[in-house]
Amino acid sequence: MKYSFIIPVYNRPDEVDELLDSLTRQAYADFEVIIVEDGSDVRCDEVCMKYRDLLNLKYYCKPNSGPGQSRNYGVERATGDYVIILDSDVVVPPGYLKAVDGELQRKPCDFFGGADASHPSFTPVQKAISYAMTSFFTTGGIRGGKKKLDKFYPRSYNMGVNRGAYTAICGFERMRFGEDIDFSYRMIEAGYESRLFPEAWVWHKRRTDLRKFFRQVYNSGIARINLEKRHPGTMKLVHMLPAAFTVGVMTWLVLAIAGLLLALLCTNATCKTIGMVLCLLSLSPIILYSLIIFIDSSVRNRSLWVGLLSVPAAFTQLMGYGLGFISAWWKRCVLGKDEFQAFEKTFYK
Repeated sequence: MKYSFIIPVYNRPDEVDELLDSLTRQAYADFEVIIVEDGSDVRCDEVCMKYRDLLNLKYYCKPNSGPGQSRNYGVERATGDYVIILDSDVVVPPGYLKAVDGELQRKPCDFFGGADASHPSFTPVQKAISYAMTSFFTTGGIRGGKKKLDKFYPRSYNMGVNRGAYTAICGFERMRFGEDIDFSYRMIEAGYESRLFPEAWVWHKRRTDLRKFFRQVYNSGIARINLEKRHPGTMKLVHMLPAAFTVGVMTWLVLAIAGLLLALLCTNATCKTIGMVLCLLSLSPIILYSLIIFIDSSVRNRSLWVGLLSVPAAFTQLMGYGLGFISAWWKRCVLGKDEFQAFEKTFYK
């Protein structure tokens, strides 16, 4: 057995159904699938039963311990030379595994990953969220799948690892969020080579509404500070930009409100004019950025509606991450709390 897909799942049987269906269509067939039910209230065992004659499928159910430990549980039971870790909310195109195998035949490596994309069947909100996570104007395009000048750090939604290397670094740590980036950092620090496989991409549904998306990116902001504490020097300028954006937007809004109040409450004509100018000038960066997002997303998605939804999705992505980053910076860097003390209620489950 050459490849083992490891898929942790928590209360998402419908997503598992779509993912398993996509795996039945792979052009390359030498693989097994290991589903690890992480203490779900709504289990996917009946879904897995549908595919027992179509896939080399193993299903395990265990108490809840988070995605990282569930992946370790699955890898311990895998037989493949390479383990391919997927999130349950992805769908795999037919040529995925063939592309992986072709890349490894051409140039072997210790671990690898690919990009994610939006499927035409995704809802407008899902497409907007996908845009917010991959656009140059939001994340700098660092998750868009293009080749990087720096080392490539695979993410858990689409990550492959030589099983020997996985075992050598003892798999994923007991982190609730950011555990996949921590894993990639530890692989690089241990001397293992990573590569981006451009053709080994997946469709990634991410979150289905902006409230859930906010929580996801807020936790990612928290994780970035914790990752810097674990791996000093790994934080880059691009990781700090959402926090700067968040502070900037809040400052502009405060100035805009102050200008509006000045225009409304002041009886002097000159004072009113100054207030309106202050309000308009303060809002102009926000309006300009919103227009850029709307136009770019509308063109990329060929939909004005998705373009419009991409505006709140972009602000959610940047400000959610920024607020999580600022919160973690305050608790860990200013108050000096350790990782568990700072986020005991929300970070560990």
